[in-house]
Amino acid sequence: MFKSKLSALLLLTTAACSTAPREAAIETPAPPPAPIVAAPASDPAAEDQKLTAFLDAAYEERVARSPQGLTSLGRKDRYGELNDYTDAFSEQGQALAQRQLAAMQAQFDPARLSPSGLLSYRLFESDIKQSQENYRWRRYGFIASTNGSPTGNIPVFMINNHRIDSVADAEAYISRLRAVERVMNEISANMQAQTAAGIVPPAFNFAPVRRDAEKVLSGAPFTKGADAPVYADFRAKVGKLDVPQAEKDRLLASARDALTGPFQNGYRTFLATWNQTEKLAKDNNGAWSLPDGQAYYANRLRNSTTTEMTAEQIHQLGLRQVASIQGEMERIKNAVGFKGTLRQFFDELRTNPKYRYSNDDAGRAAYISDAQGFIAQAMAKAPDYFRRLPKAPLEVRAVEKWREGTASVAFYNQPSEDGKRPGIYYSNLANMADVSKPQLEARSYHEGAPGHHFQIALAQELPAIPKFRRFGIYGAYAEGWGLYAEGLGKEMGFYKDPISEFGLLSTQVWRAVRLVVDTGIHDKKWTREQAIDYFMANAPLSRADAVREVERYFNNPGQATSYMVGQLKILELREKARRELGDRFDIRDFHAAVLENGALPLDVLESQVNAYIAAKKG
Repeated sequence: MFKSKLSALLLLTTAACSTAPREAAIETPAPPPAPIVAAPASDPAAEDQKLTAFLDAAYEERVARSPQGLTSLGRKDRYGELNDYTDAFSEQGQALAQRQLAAMQAQFDPARLSPSGLLSYRLFESDIKQSQENYRWRRYGFIASTNGSPTGNIPVFMINNHRIDSVADAEAYISRLRAVERVMNEISANMQAQTAAGIVPPAFNFAPVRRDAEKVLSGAPFTKGADAPVYADFRAKVGKLDVPQAEKDRLLASARDALTGPFQNGYRTFLATWNQTEKLAKDNNGAWSLPDGQAYYANRLRNSTTTEMTAEQIHQLGLRQVASIQGEMERIKNAVGFKGTLRQFFDELRTNPKYRYSNDDAGRAAYISDAQGFIAQAMAKAPDYFRRLPKAPLEVRAVEKWREGTASVAFYNQPSEDGKRPGIYYSNLANMADVSKPQLEARSYHEGAPGHHFQIALAQELPAIPKFRRFGIYGAYAEGWGLYAEGLGKEMGFYKDPISEFGLLSTQVWRAVRLVVDTGIHDKKWTREQAIDYFMANAPLSRADAVREVERYFNNPGQATSYMVGQLKILELREKARRELGDRFDIRDFHAAVLENGALPLDVLESQVNAYIAAKKG
């Protein structure tokens, strides 16, 4: 799962609408663009350059509106500010997008562009049109949930993104701490508007969000004990400055005042609104229970899959995939000599200590070390499978203790624009008894290399495409590639034993189950318990992970369907290329066709692969 990633294009027009976790924000959805057919042009290369300059200027105009977006890119403009989360700001972003679209359509004739230029034109056009359609549903994304909360997102942003290289940078950090009060007031107003519209998160969200918010306020300077997370971060960063100790002391005192004043006031405002909202949460229901919920869920499925598949079609696809993958699992179960049923083998993997890490710091360290080893072996073999590798470094980290309750099982945070801040593969290691050793290898290829890091970090480094495409993400493309990367690991010579291969199949069936469960919850009105039971019966996740997964689907309708829909399309296209090219097929060229145009809707990805096939045929 890619969680950092934001498409700056979408972020800058919708930042005021929701502070849902970044996994929701990565889906920069678009309806299928018009067929890309270029008419002859006198100088398409020159026209392409003009269009790229226009699109990059449009991107910069949008990103300038988002202080946090600028910082996430690694820039220091508006460094002491946080985003504006008001409806008025969001509406201004929509108006700006419409003006930019009108300007592009007035200034450029699609017939004068090359196929590459026309692709950028159509993607920009369709992104804005889809953003306008999505604006109708801006109140529907839950602002806080077990998928993430603004009370955790802001500290993570400060810790991972705000560098302190000077006293001015430290002052900017303090300014942002003070801005939290304003931000939480705006977010609280958004929550109140949601509840007034009949949109309330499921009941299971409230206690975990409250606990994690209170953890941020635990420790110095709020309470006795060790430094609270944000204060510890600020102290460590200021401690590295080459300035007199008296200046460091002044900065620390100013940070304490900001934290115990406006920062803490903002959190208390959020918690008060959250507690009031909880009184309206009576059940745990899917999107069908929201106002006009059926239409909302259909929109979410279009966003997540970039297809017109219906909920029923996705549900049936999931059932077929679960049955197919379980057939392969039966083969391995029999090969290792297990005599019971497949479900009993799932229980064996859940309960036998040899398939678990120790639930202590040593077990967590072993997990991180093993994940680093899997990524290292993938990087060593990568030149045999890829023409271009990402330059940005990749790190493996455990989710911070204070946000374990509202963090997903595993996810990827994108690097900065200049690659100096690494890509980060995060894992939630709250309880190591819930962490499966056999699944770690596939998870590492998905979140790290050759998965999200190769797709997202590499896209940011592409030299010849507009910025909105370098930083844009479509859910089915991003998560489809991550799931594809898991299976690619087997072709690269990994998964050395039957149990590790079973681990691969268990992550694949996990994503097939998602198709069934997500549509079950939101279209067929499954209960939370019914969804958890289906998960436990059909995939070898721990119960805690199954619960976390199911709650994620309740909170983010449709997103979970993106993985397998995207993977199946990539595999279909690769098989087509292999079949049509025969001896001329080179896996490196296929991967270049998939990755080196930036993120794409699935139908546009198909057109790009078809063009690659035609070019290789000559």
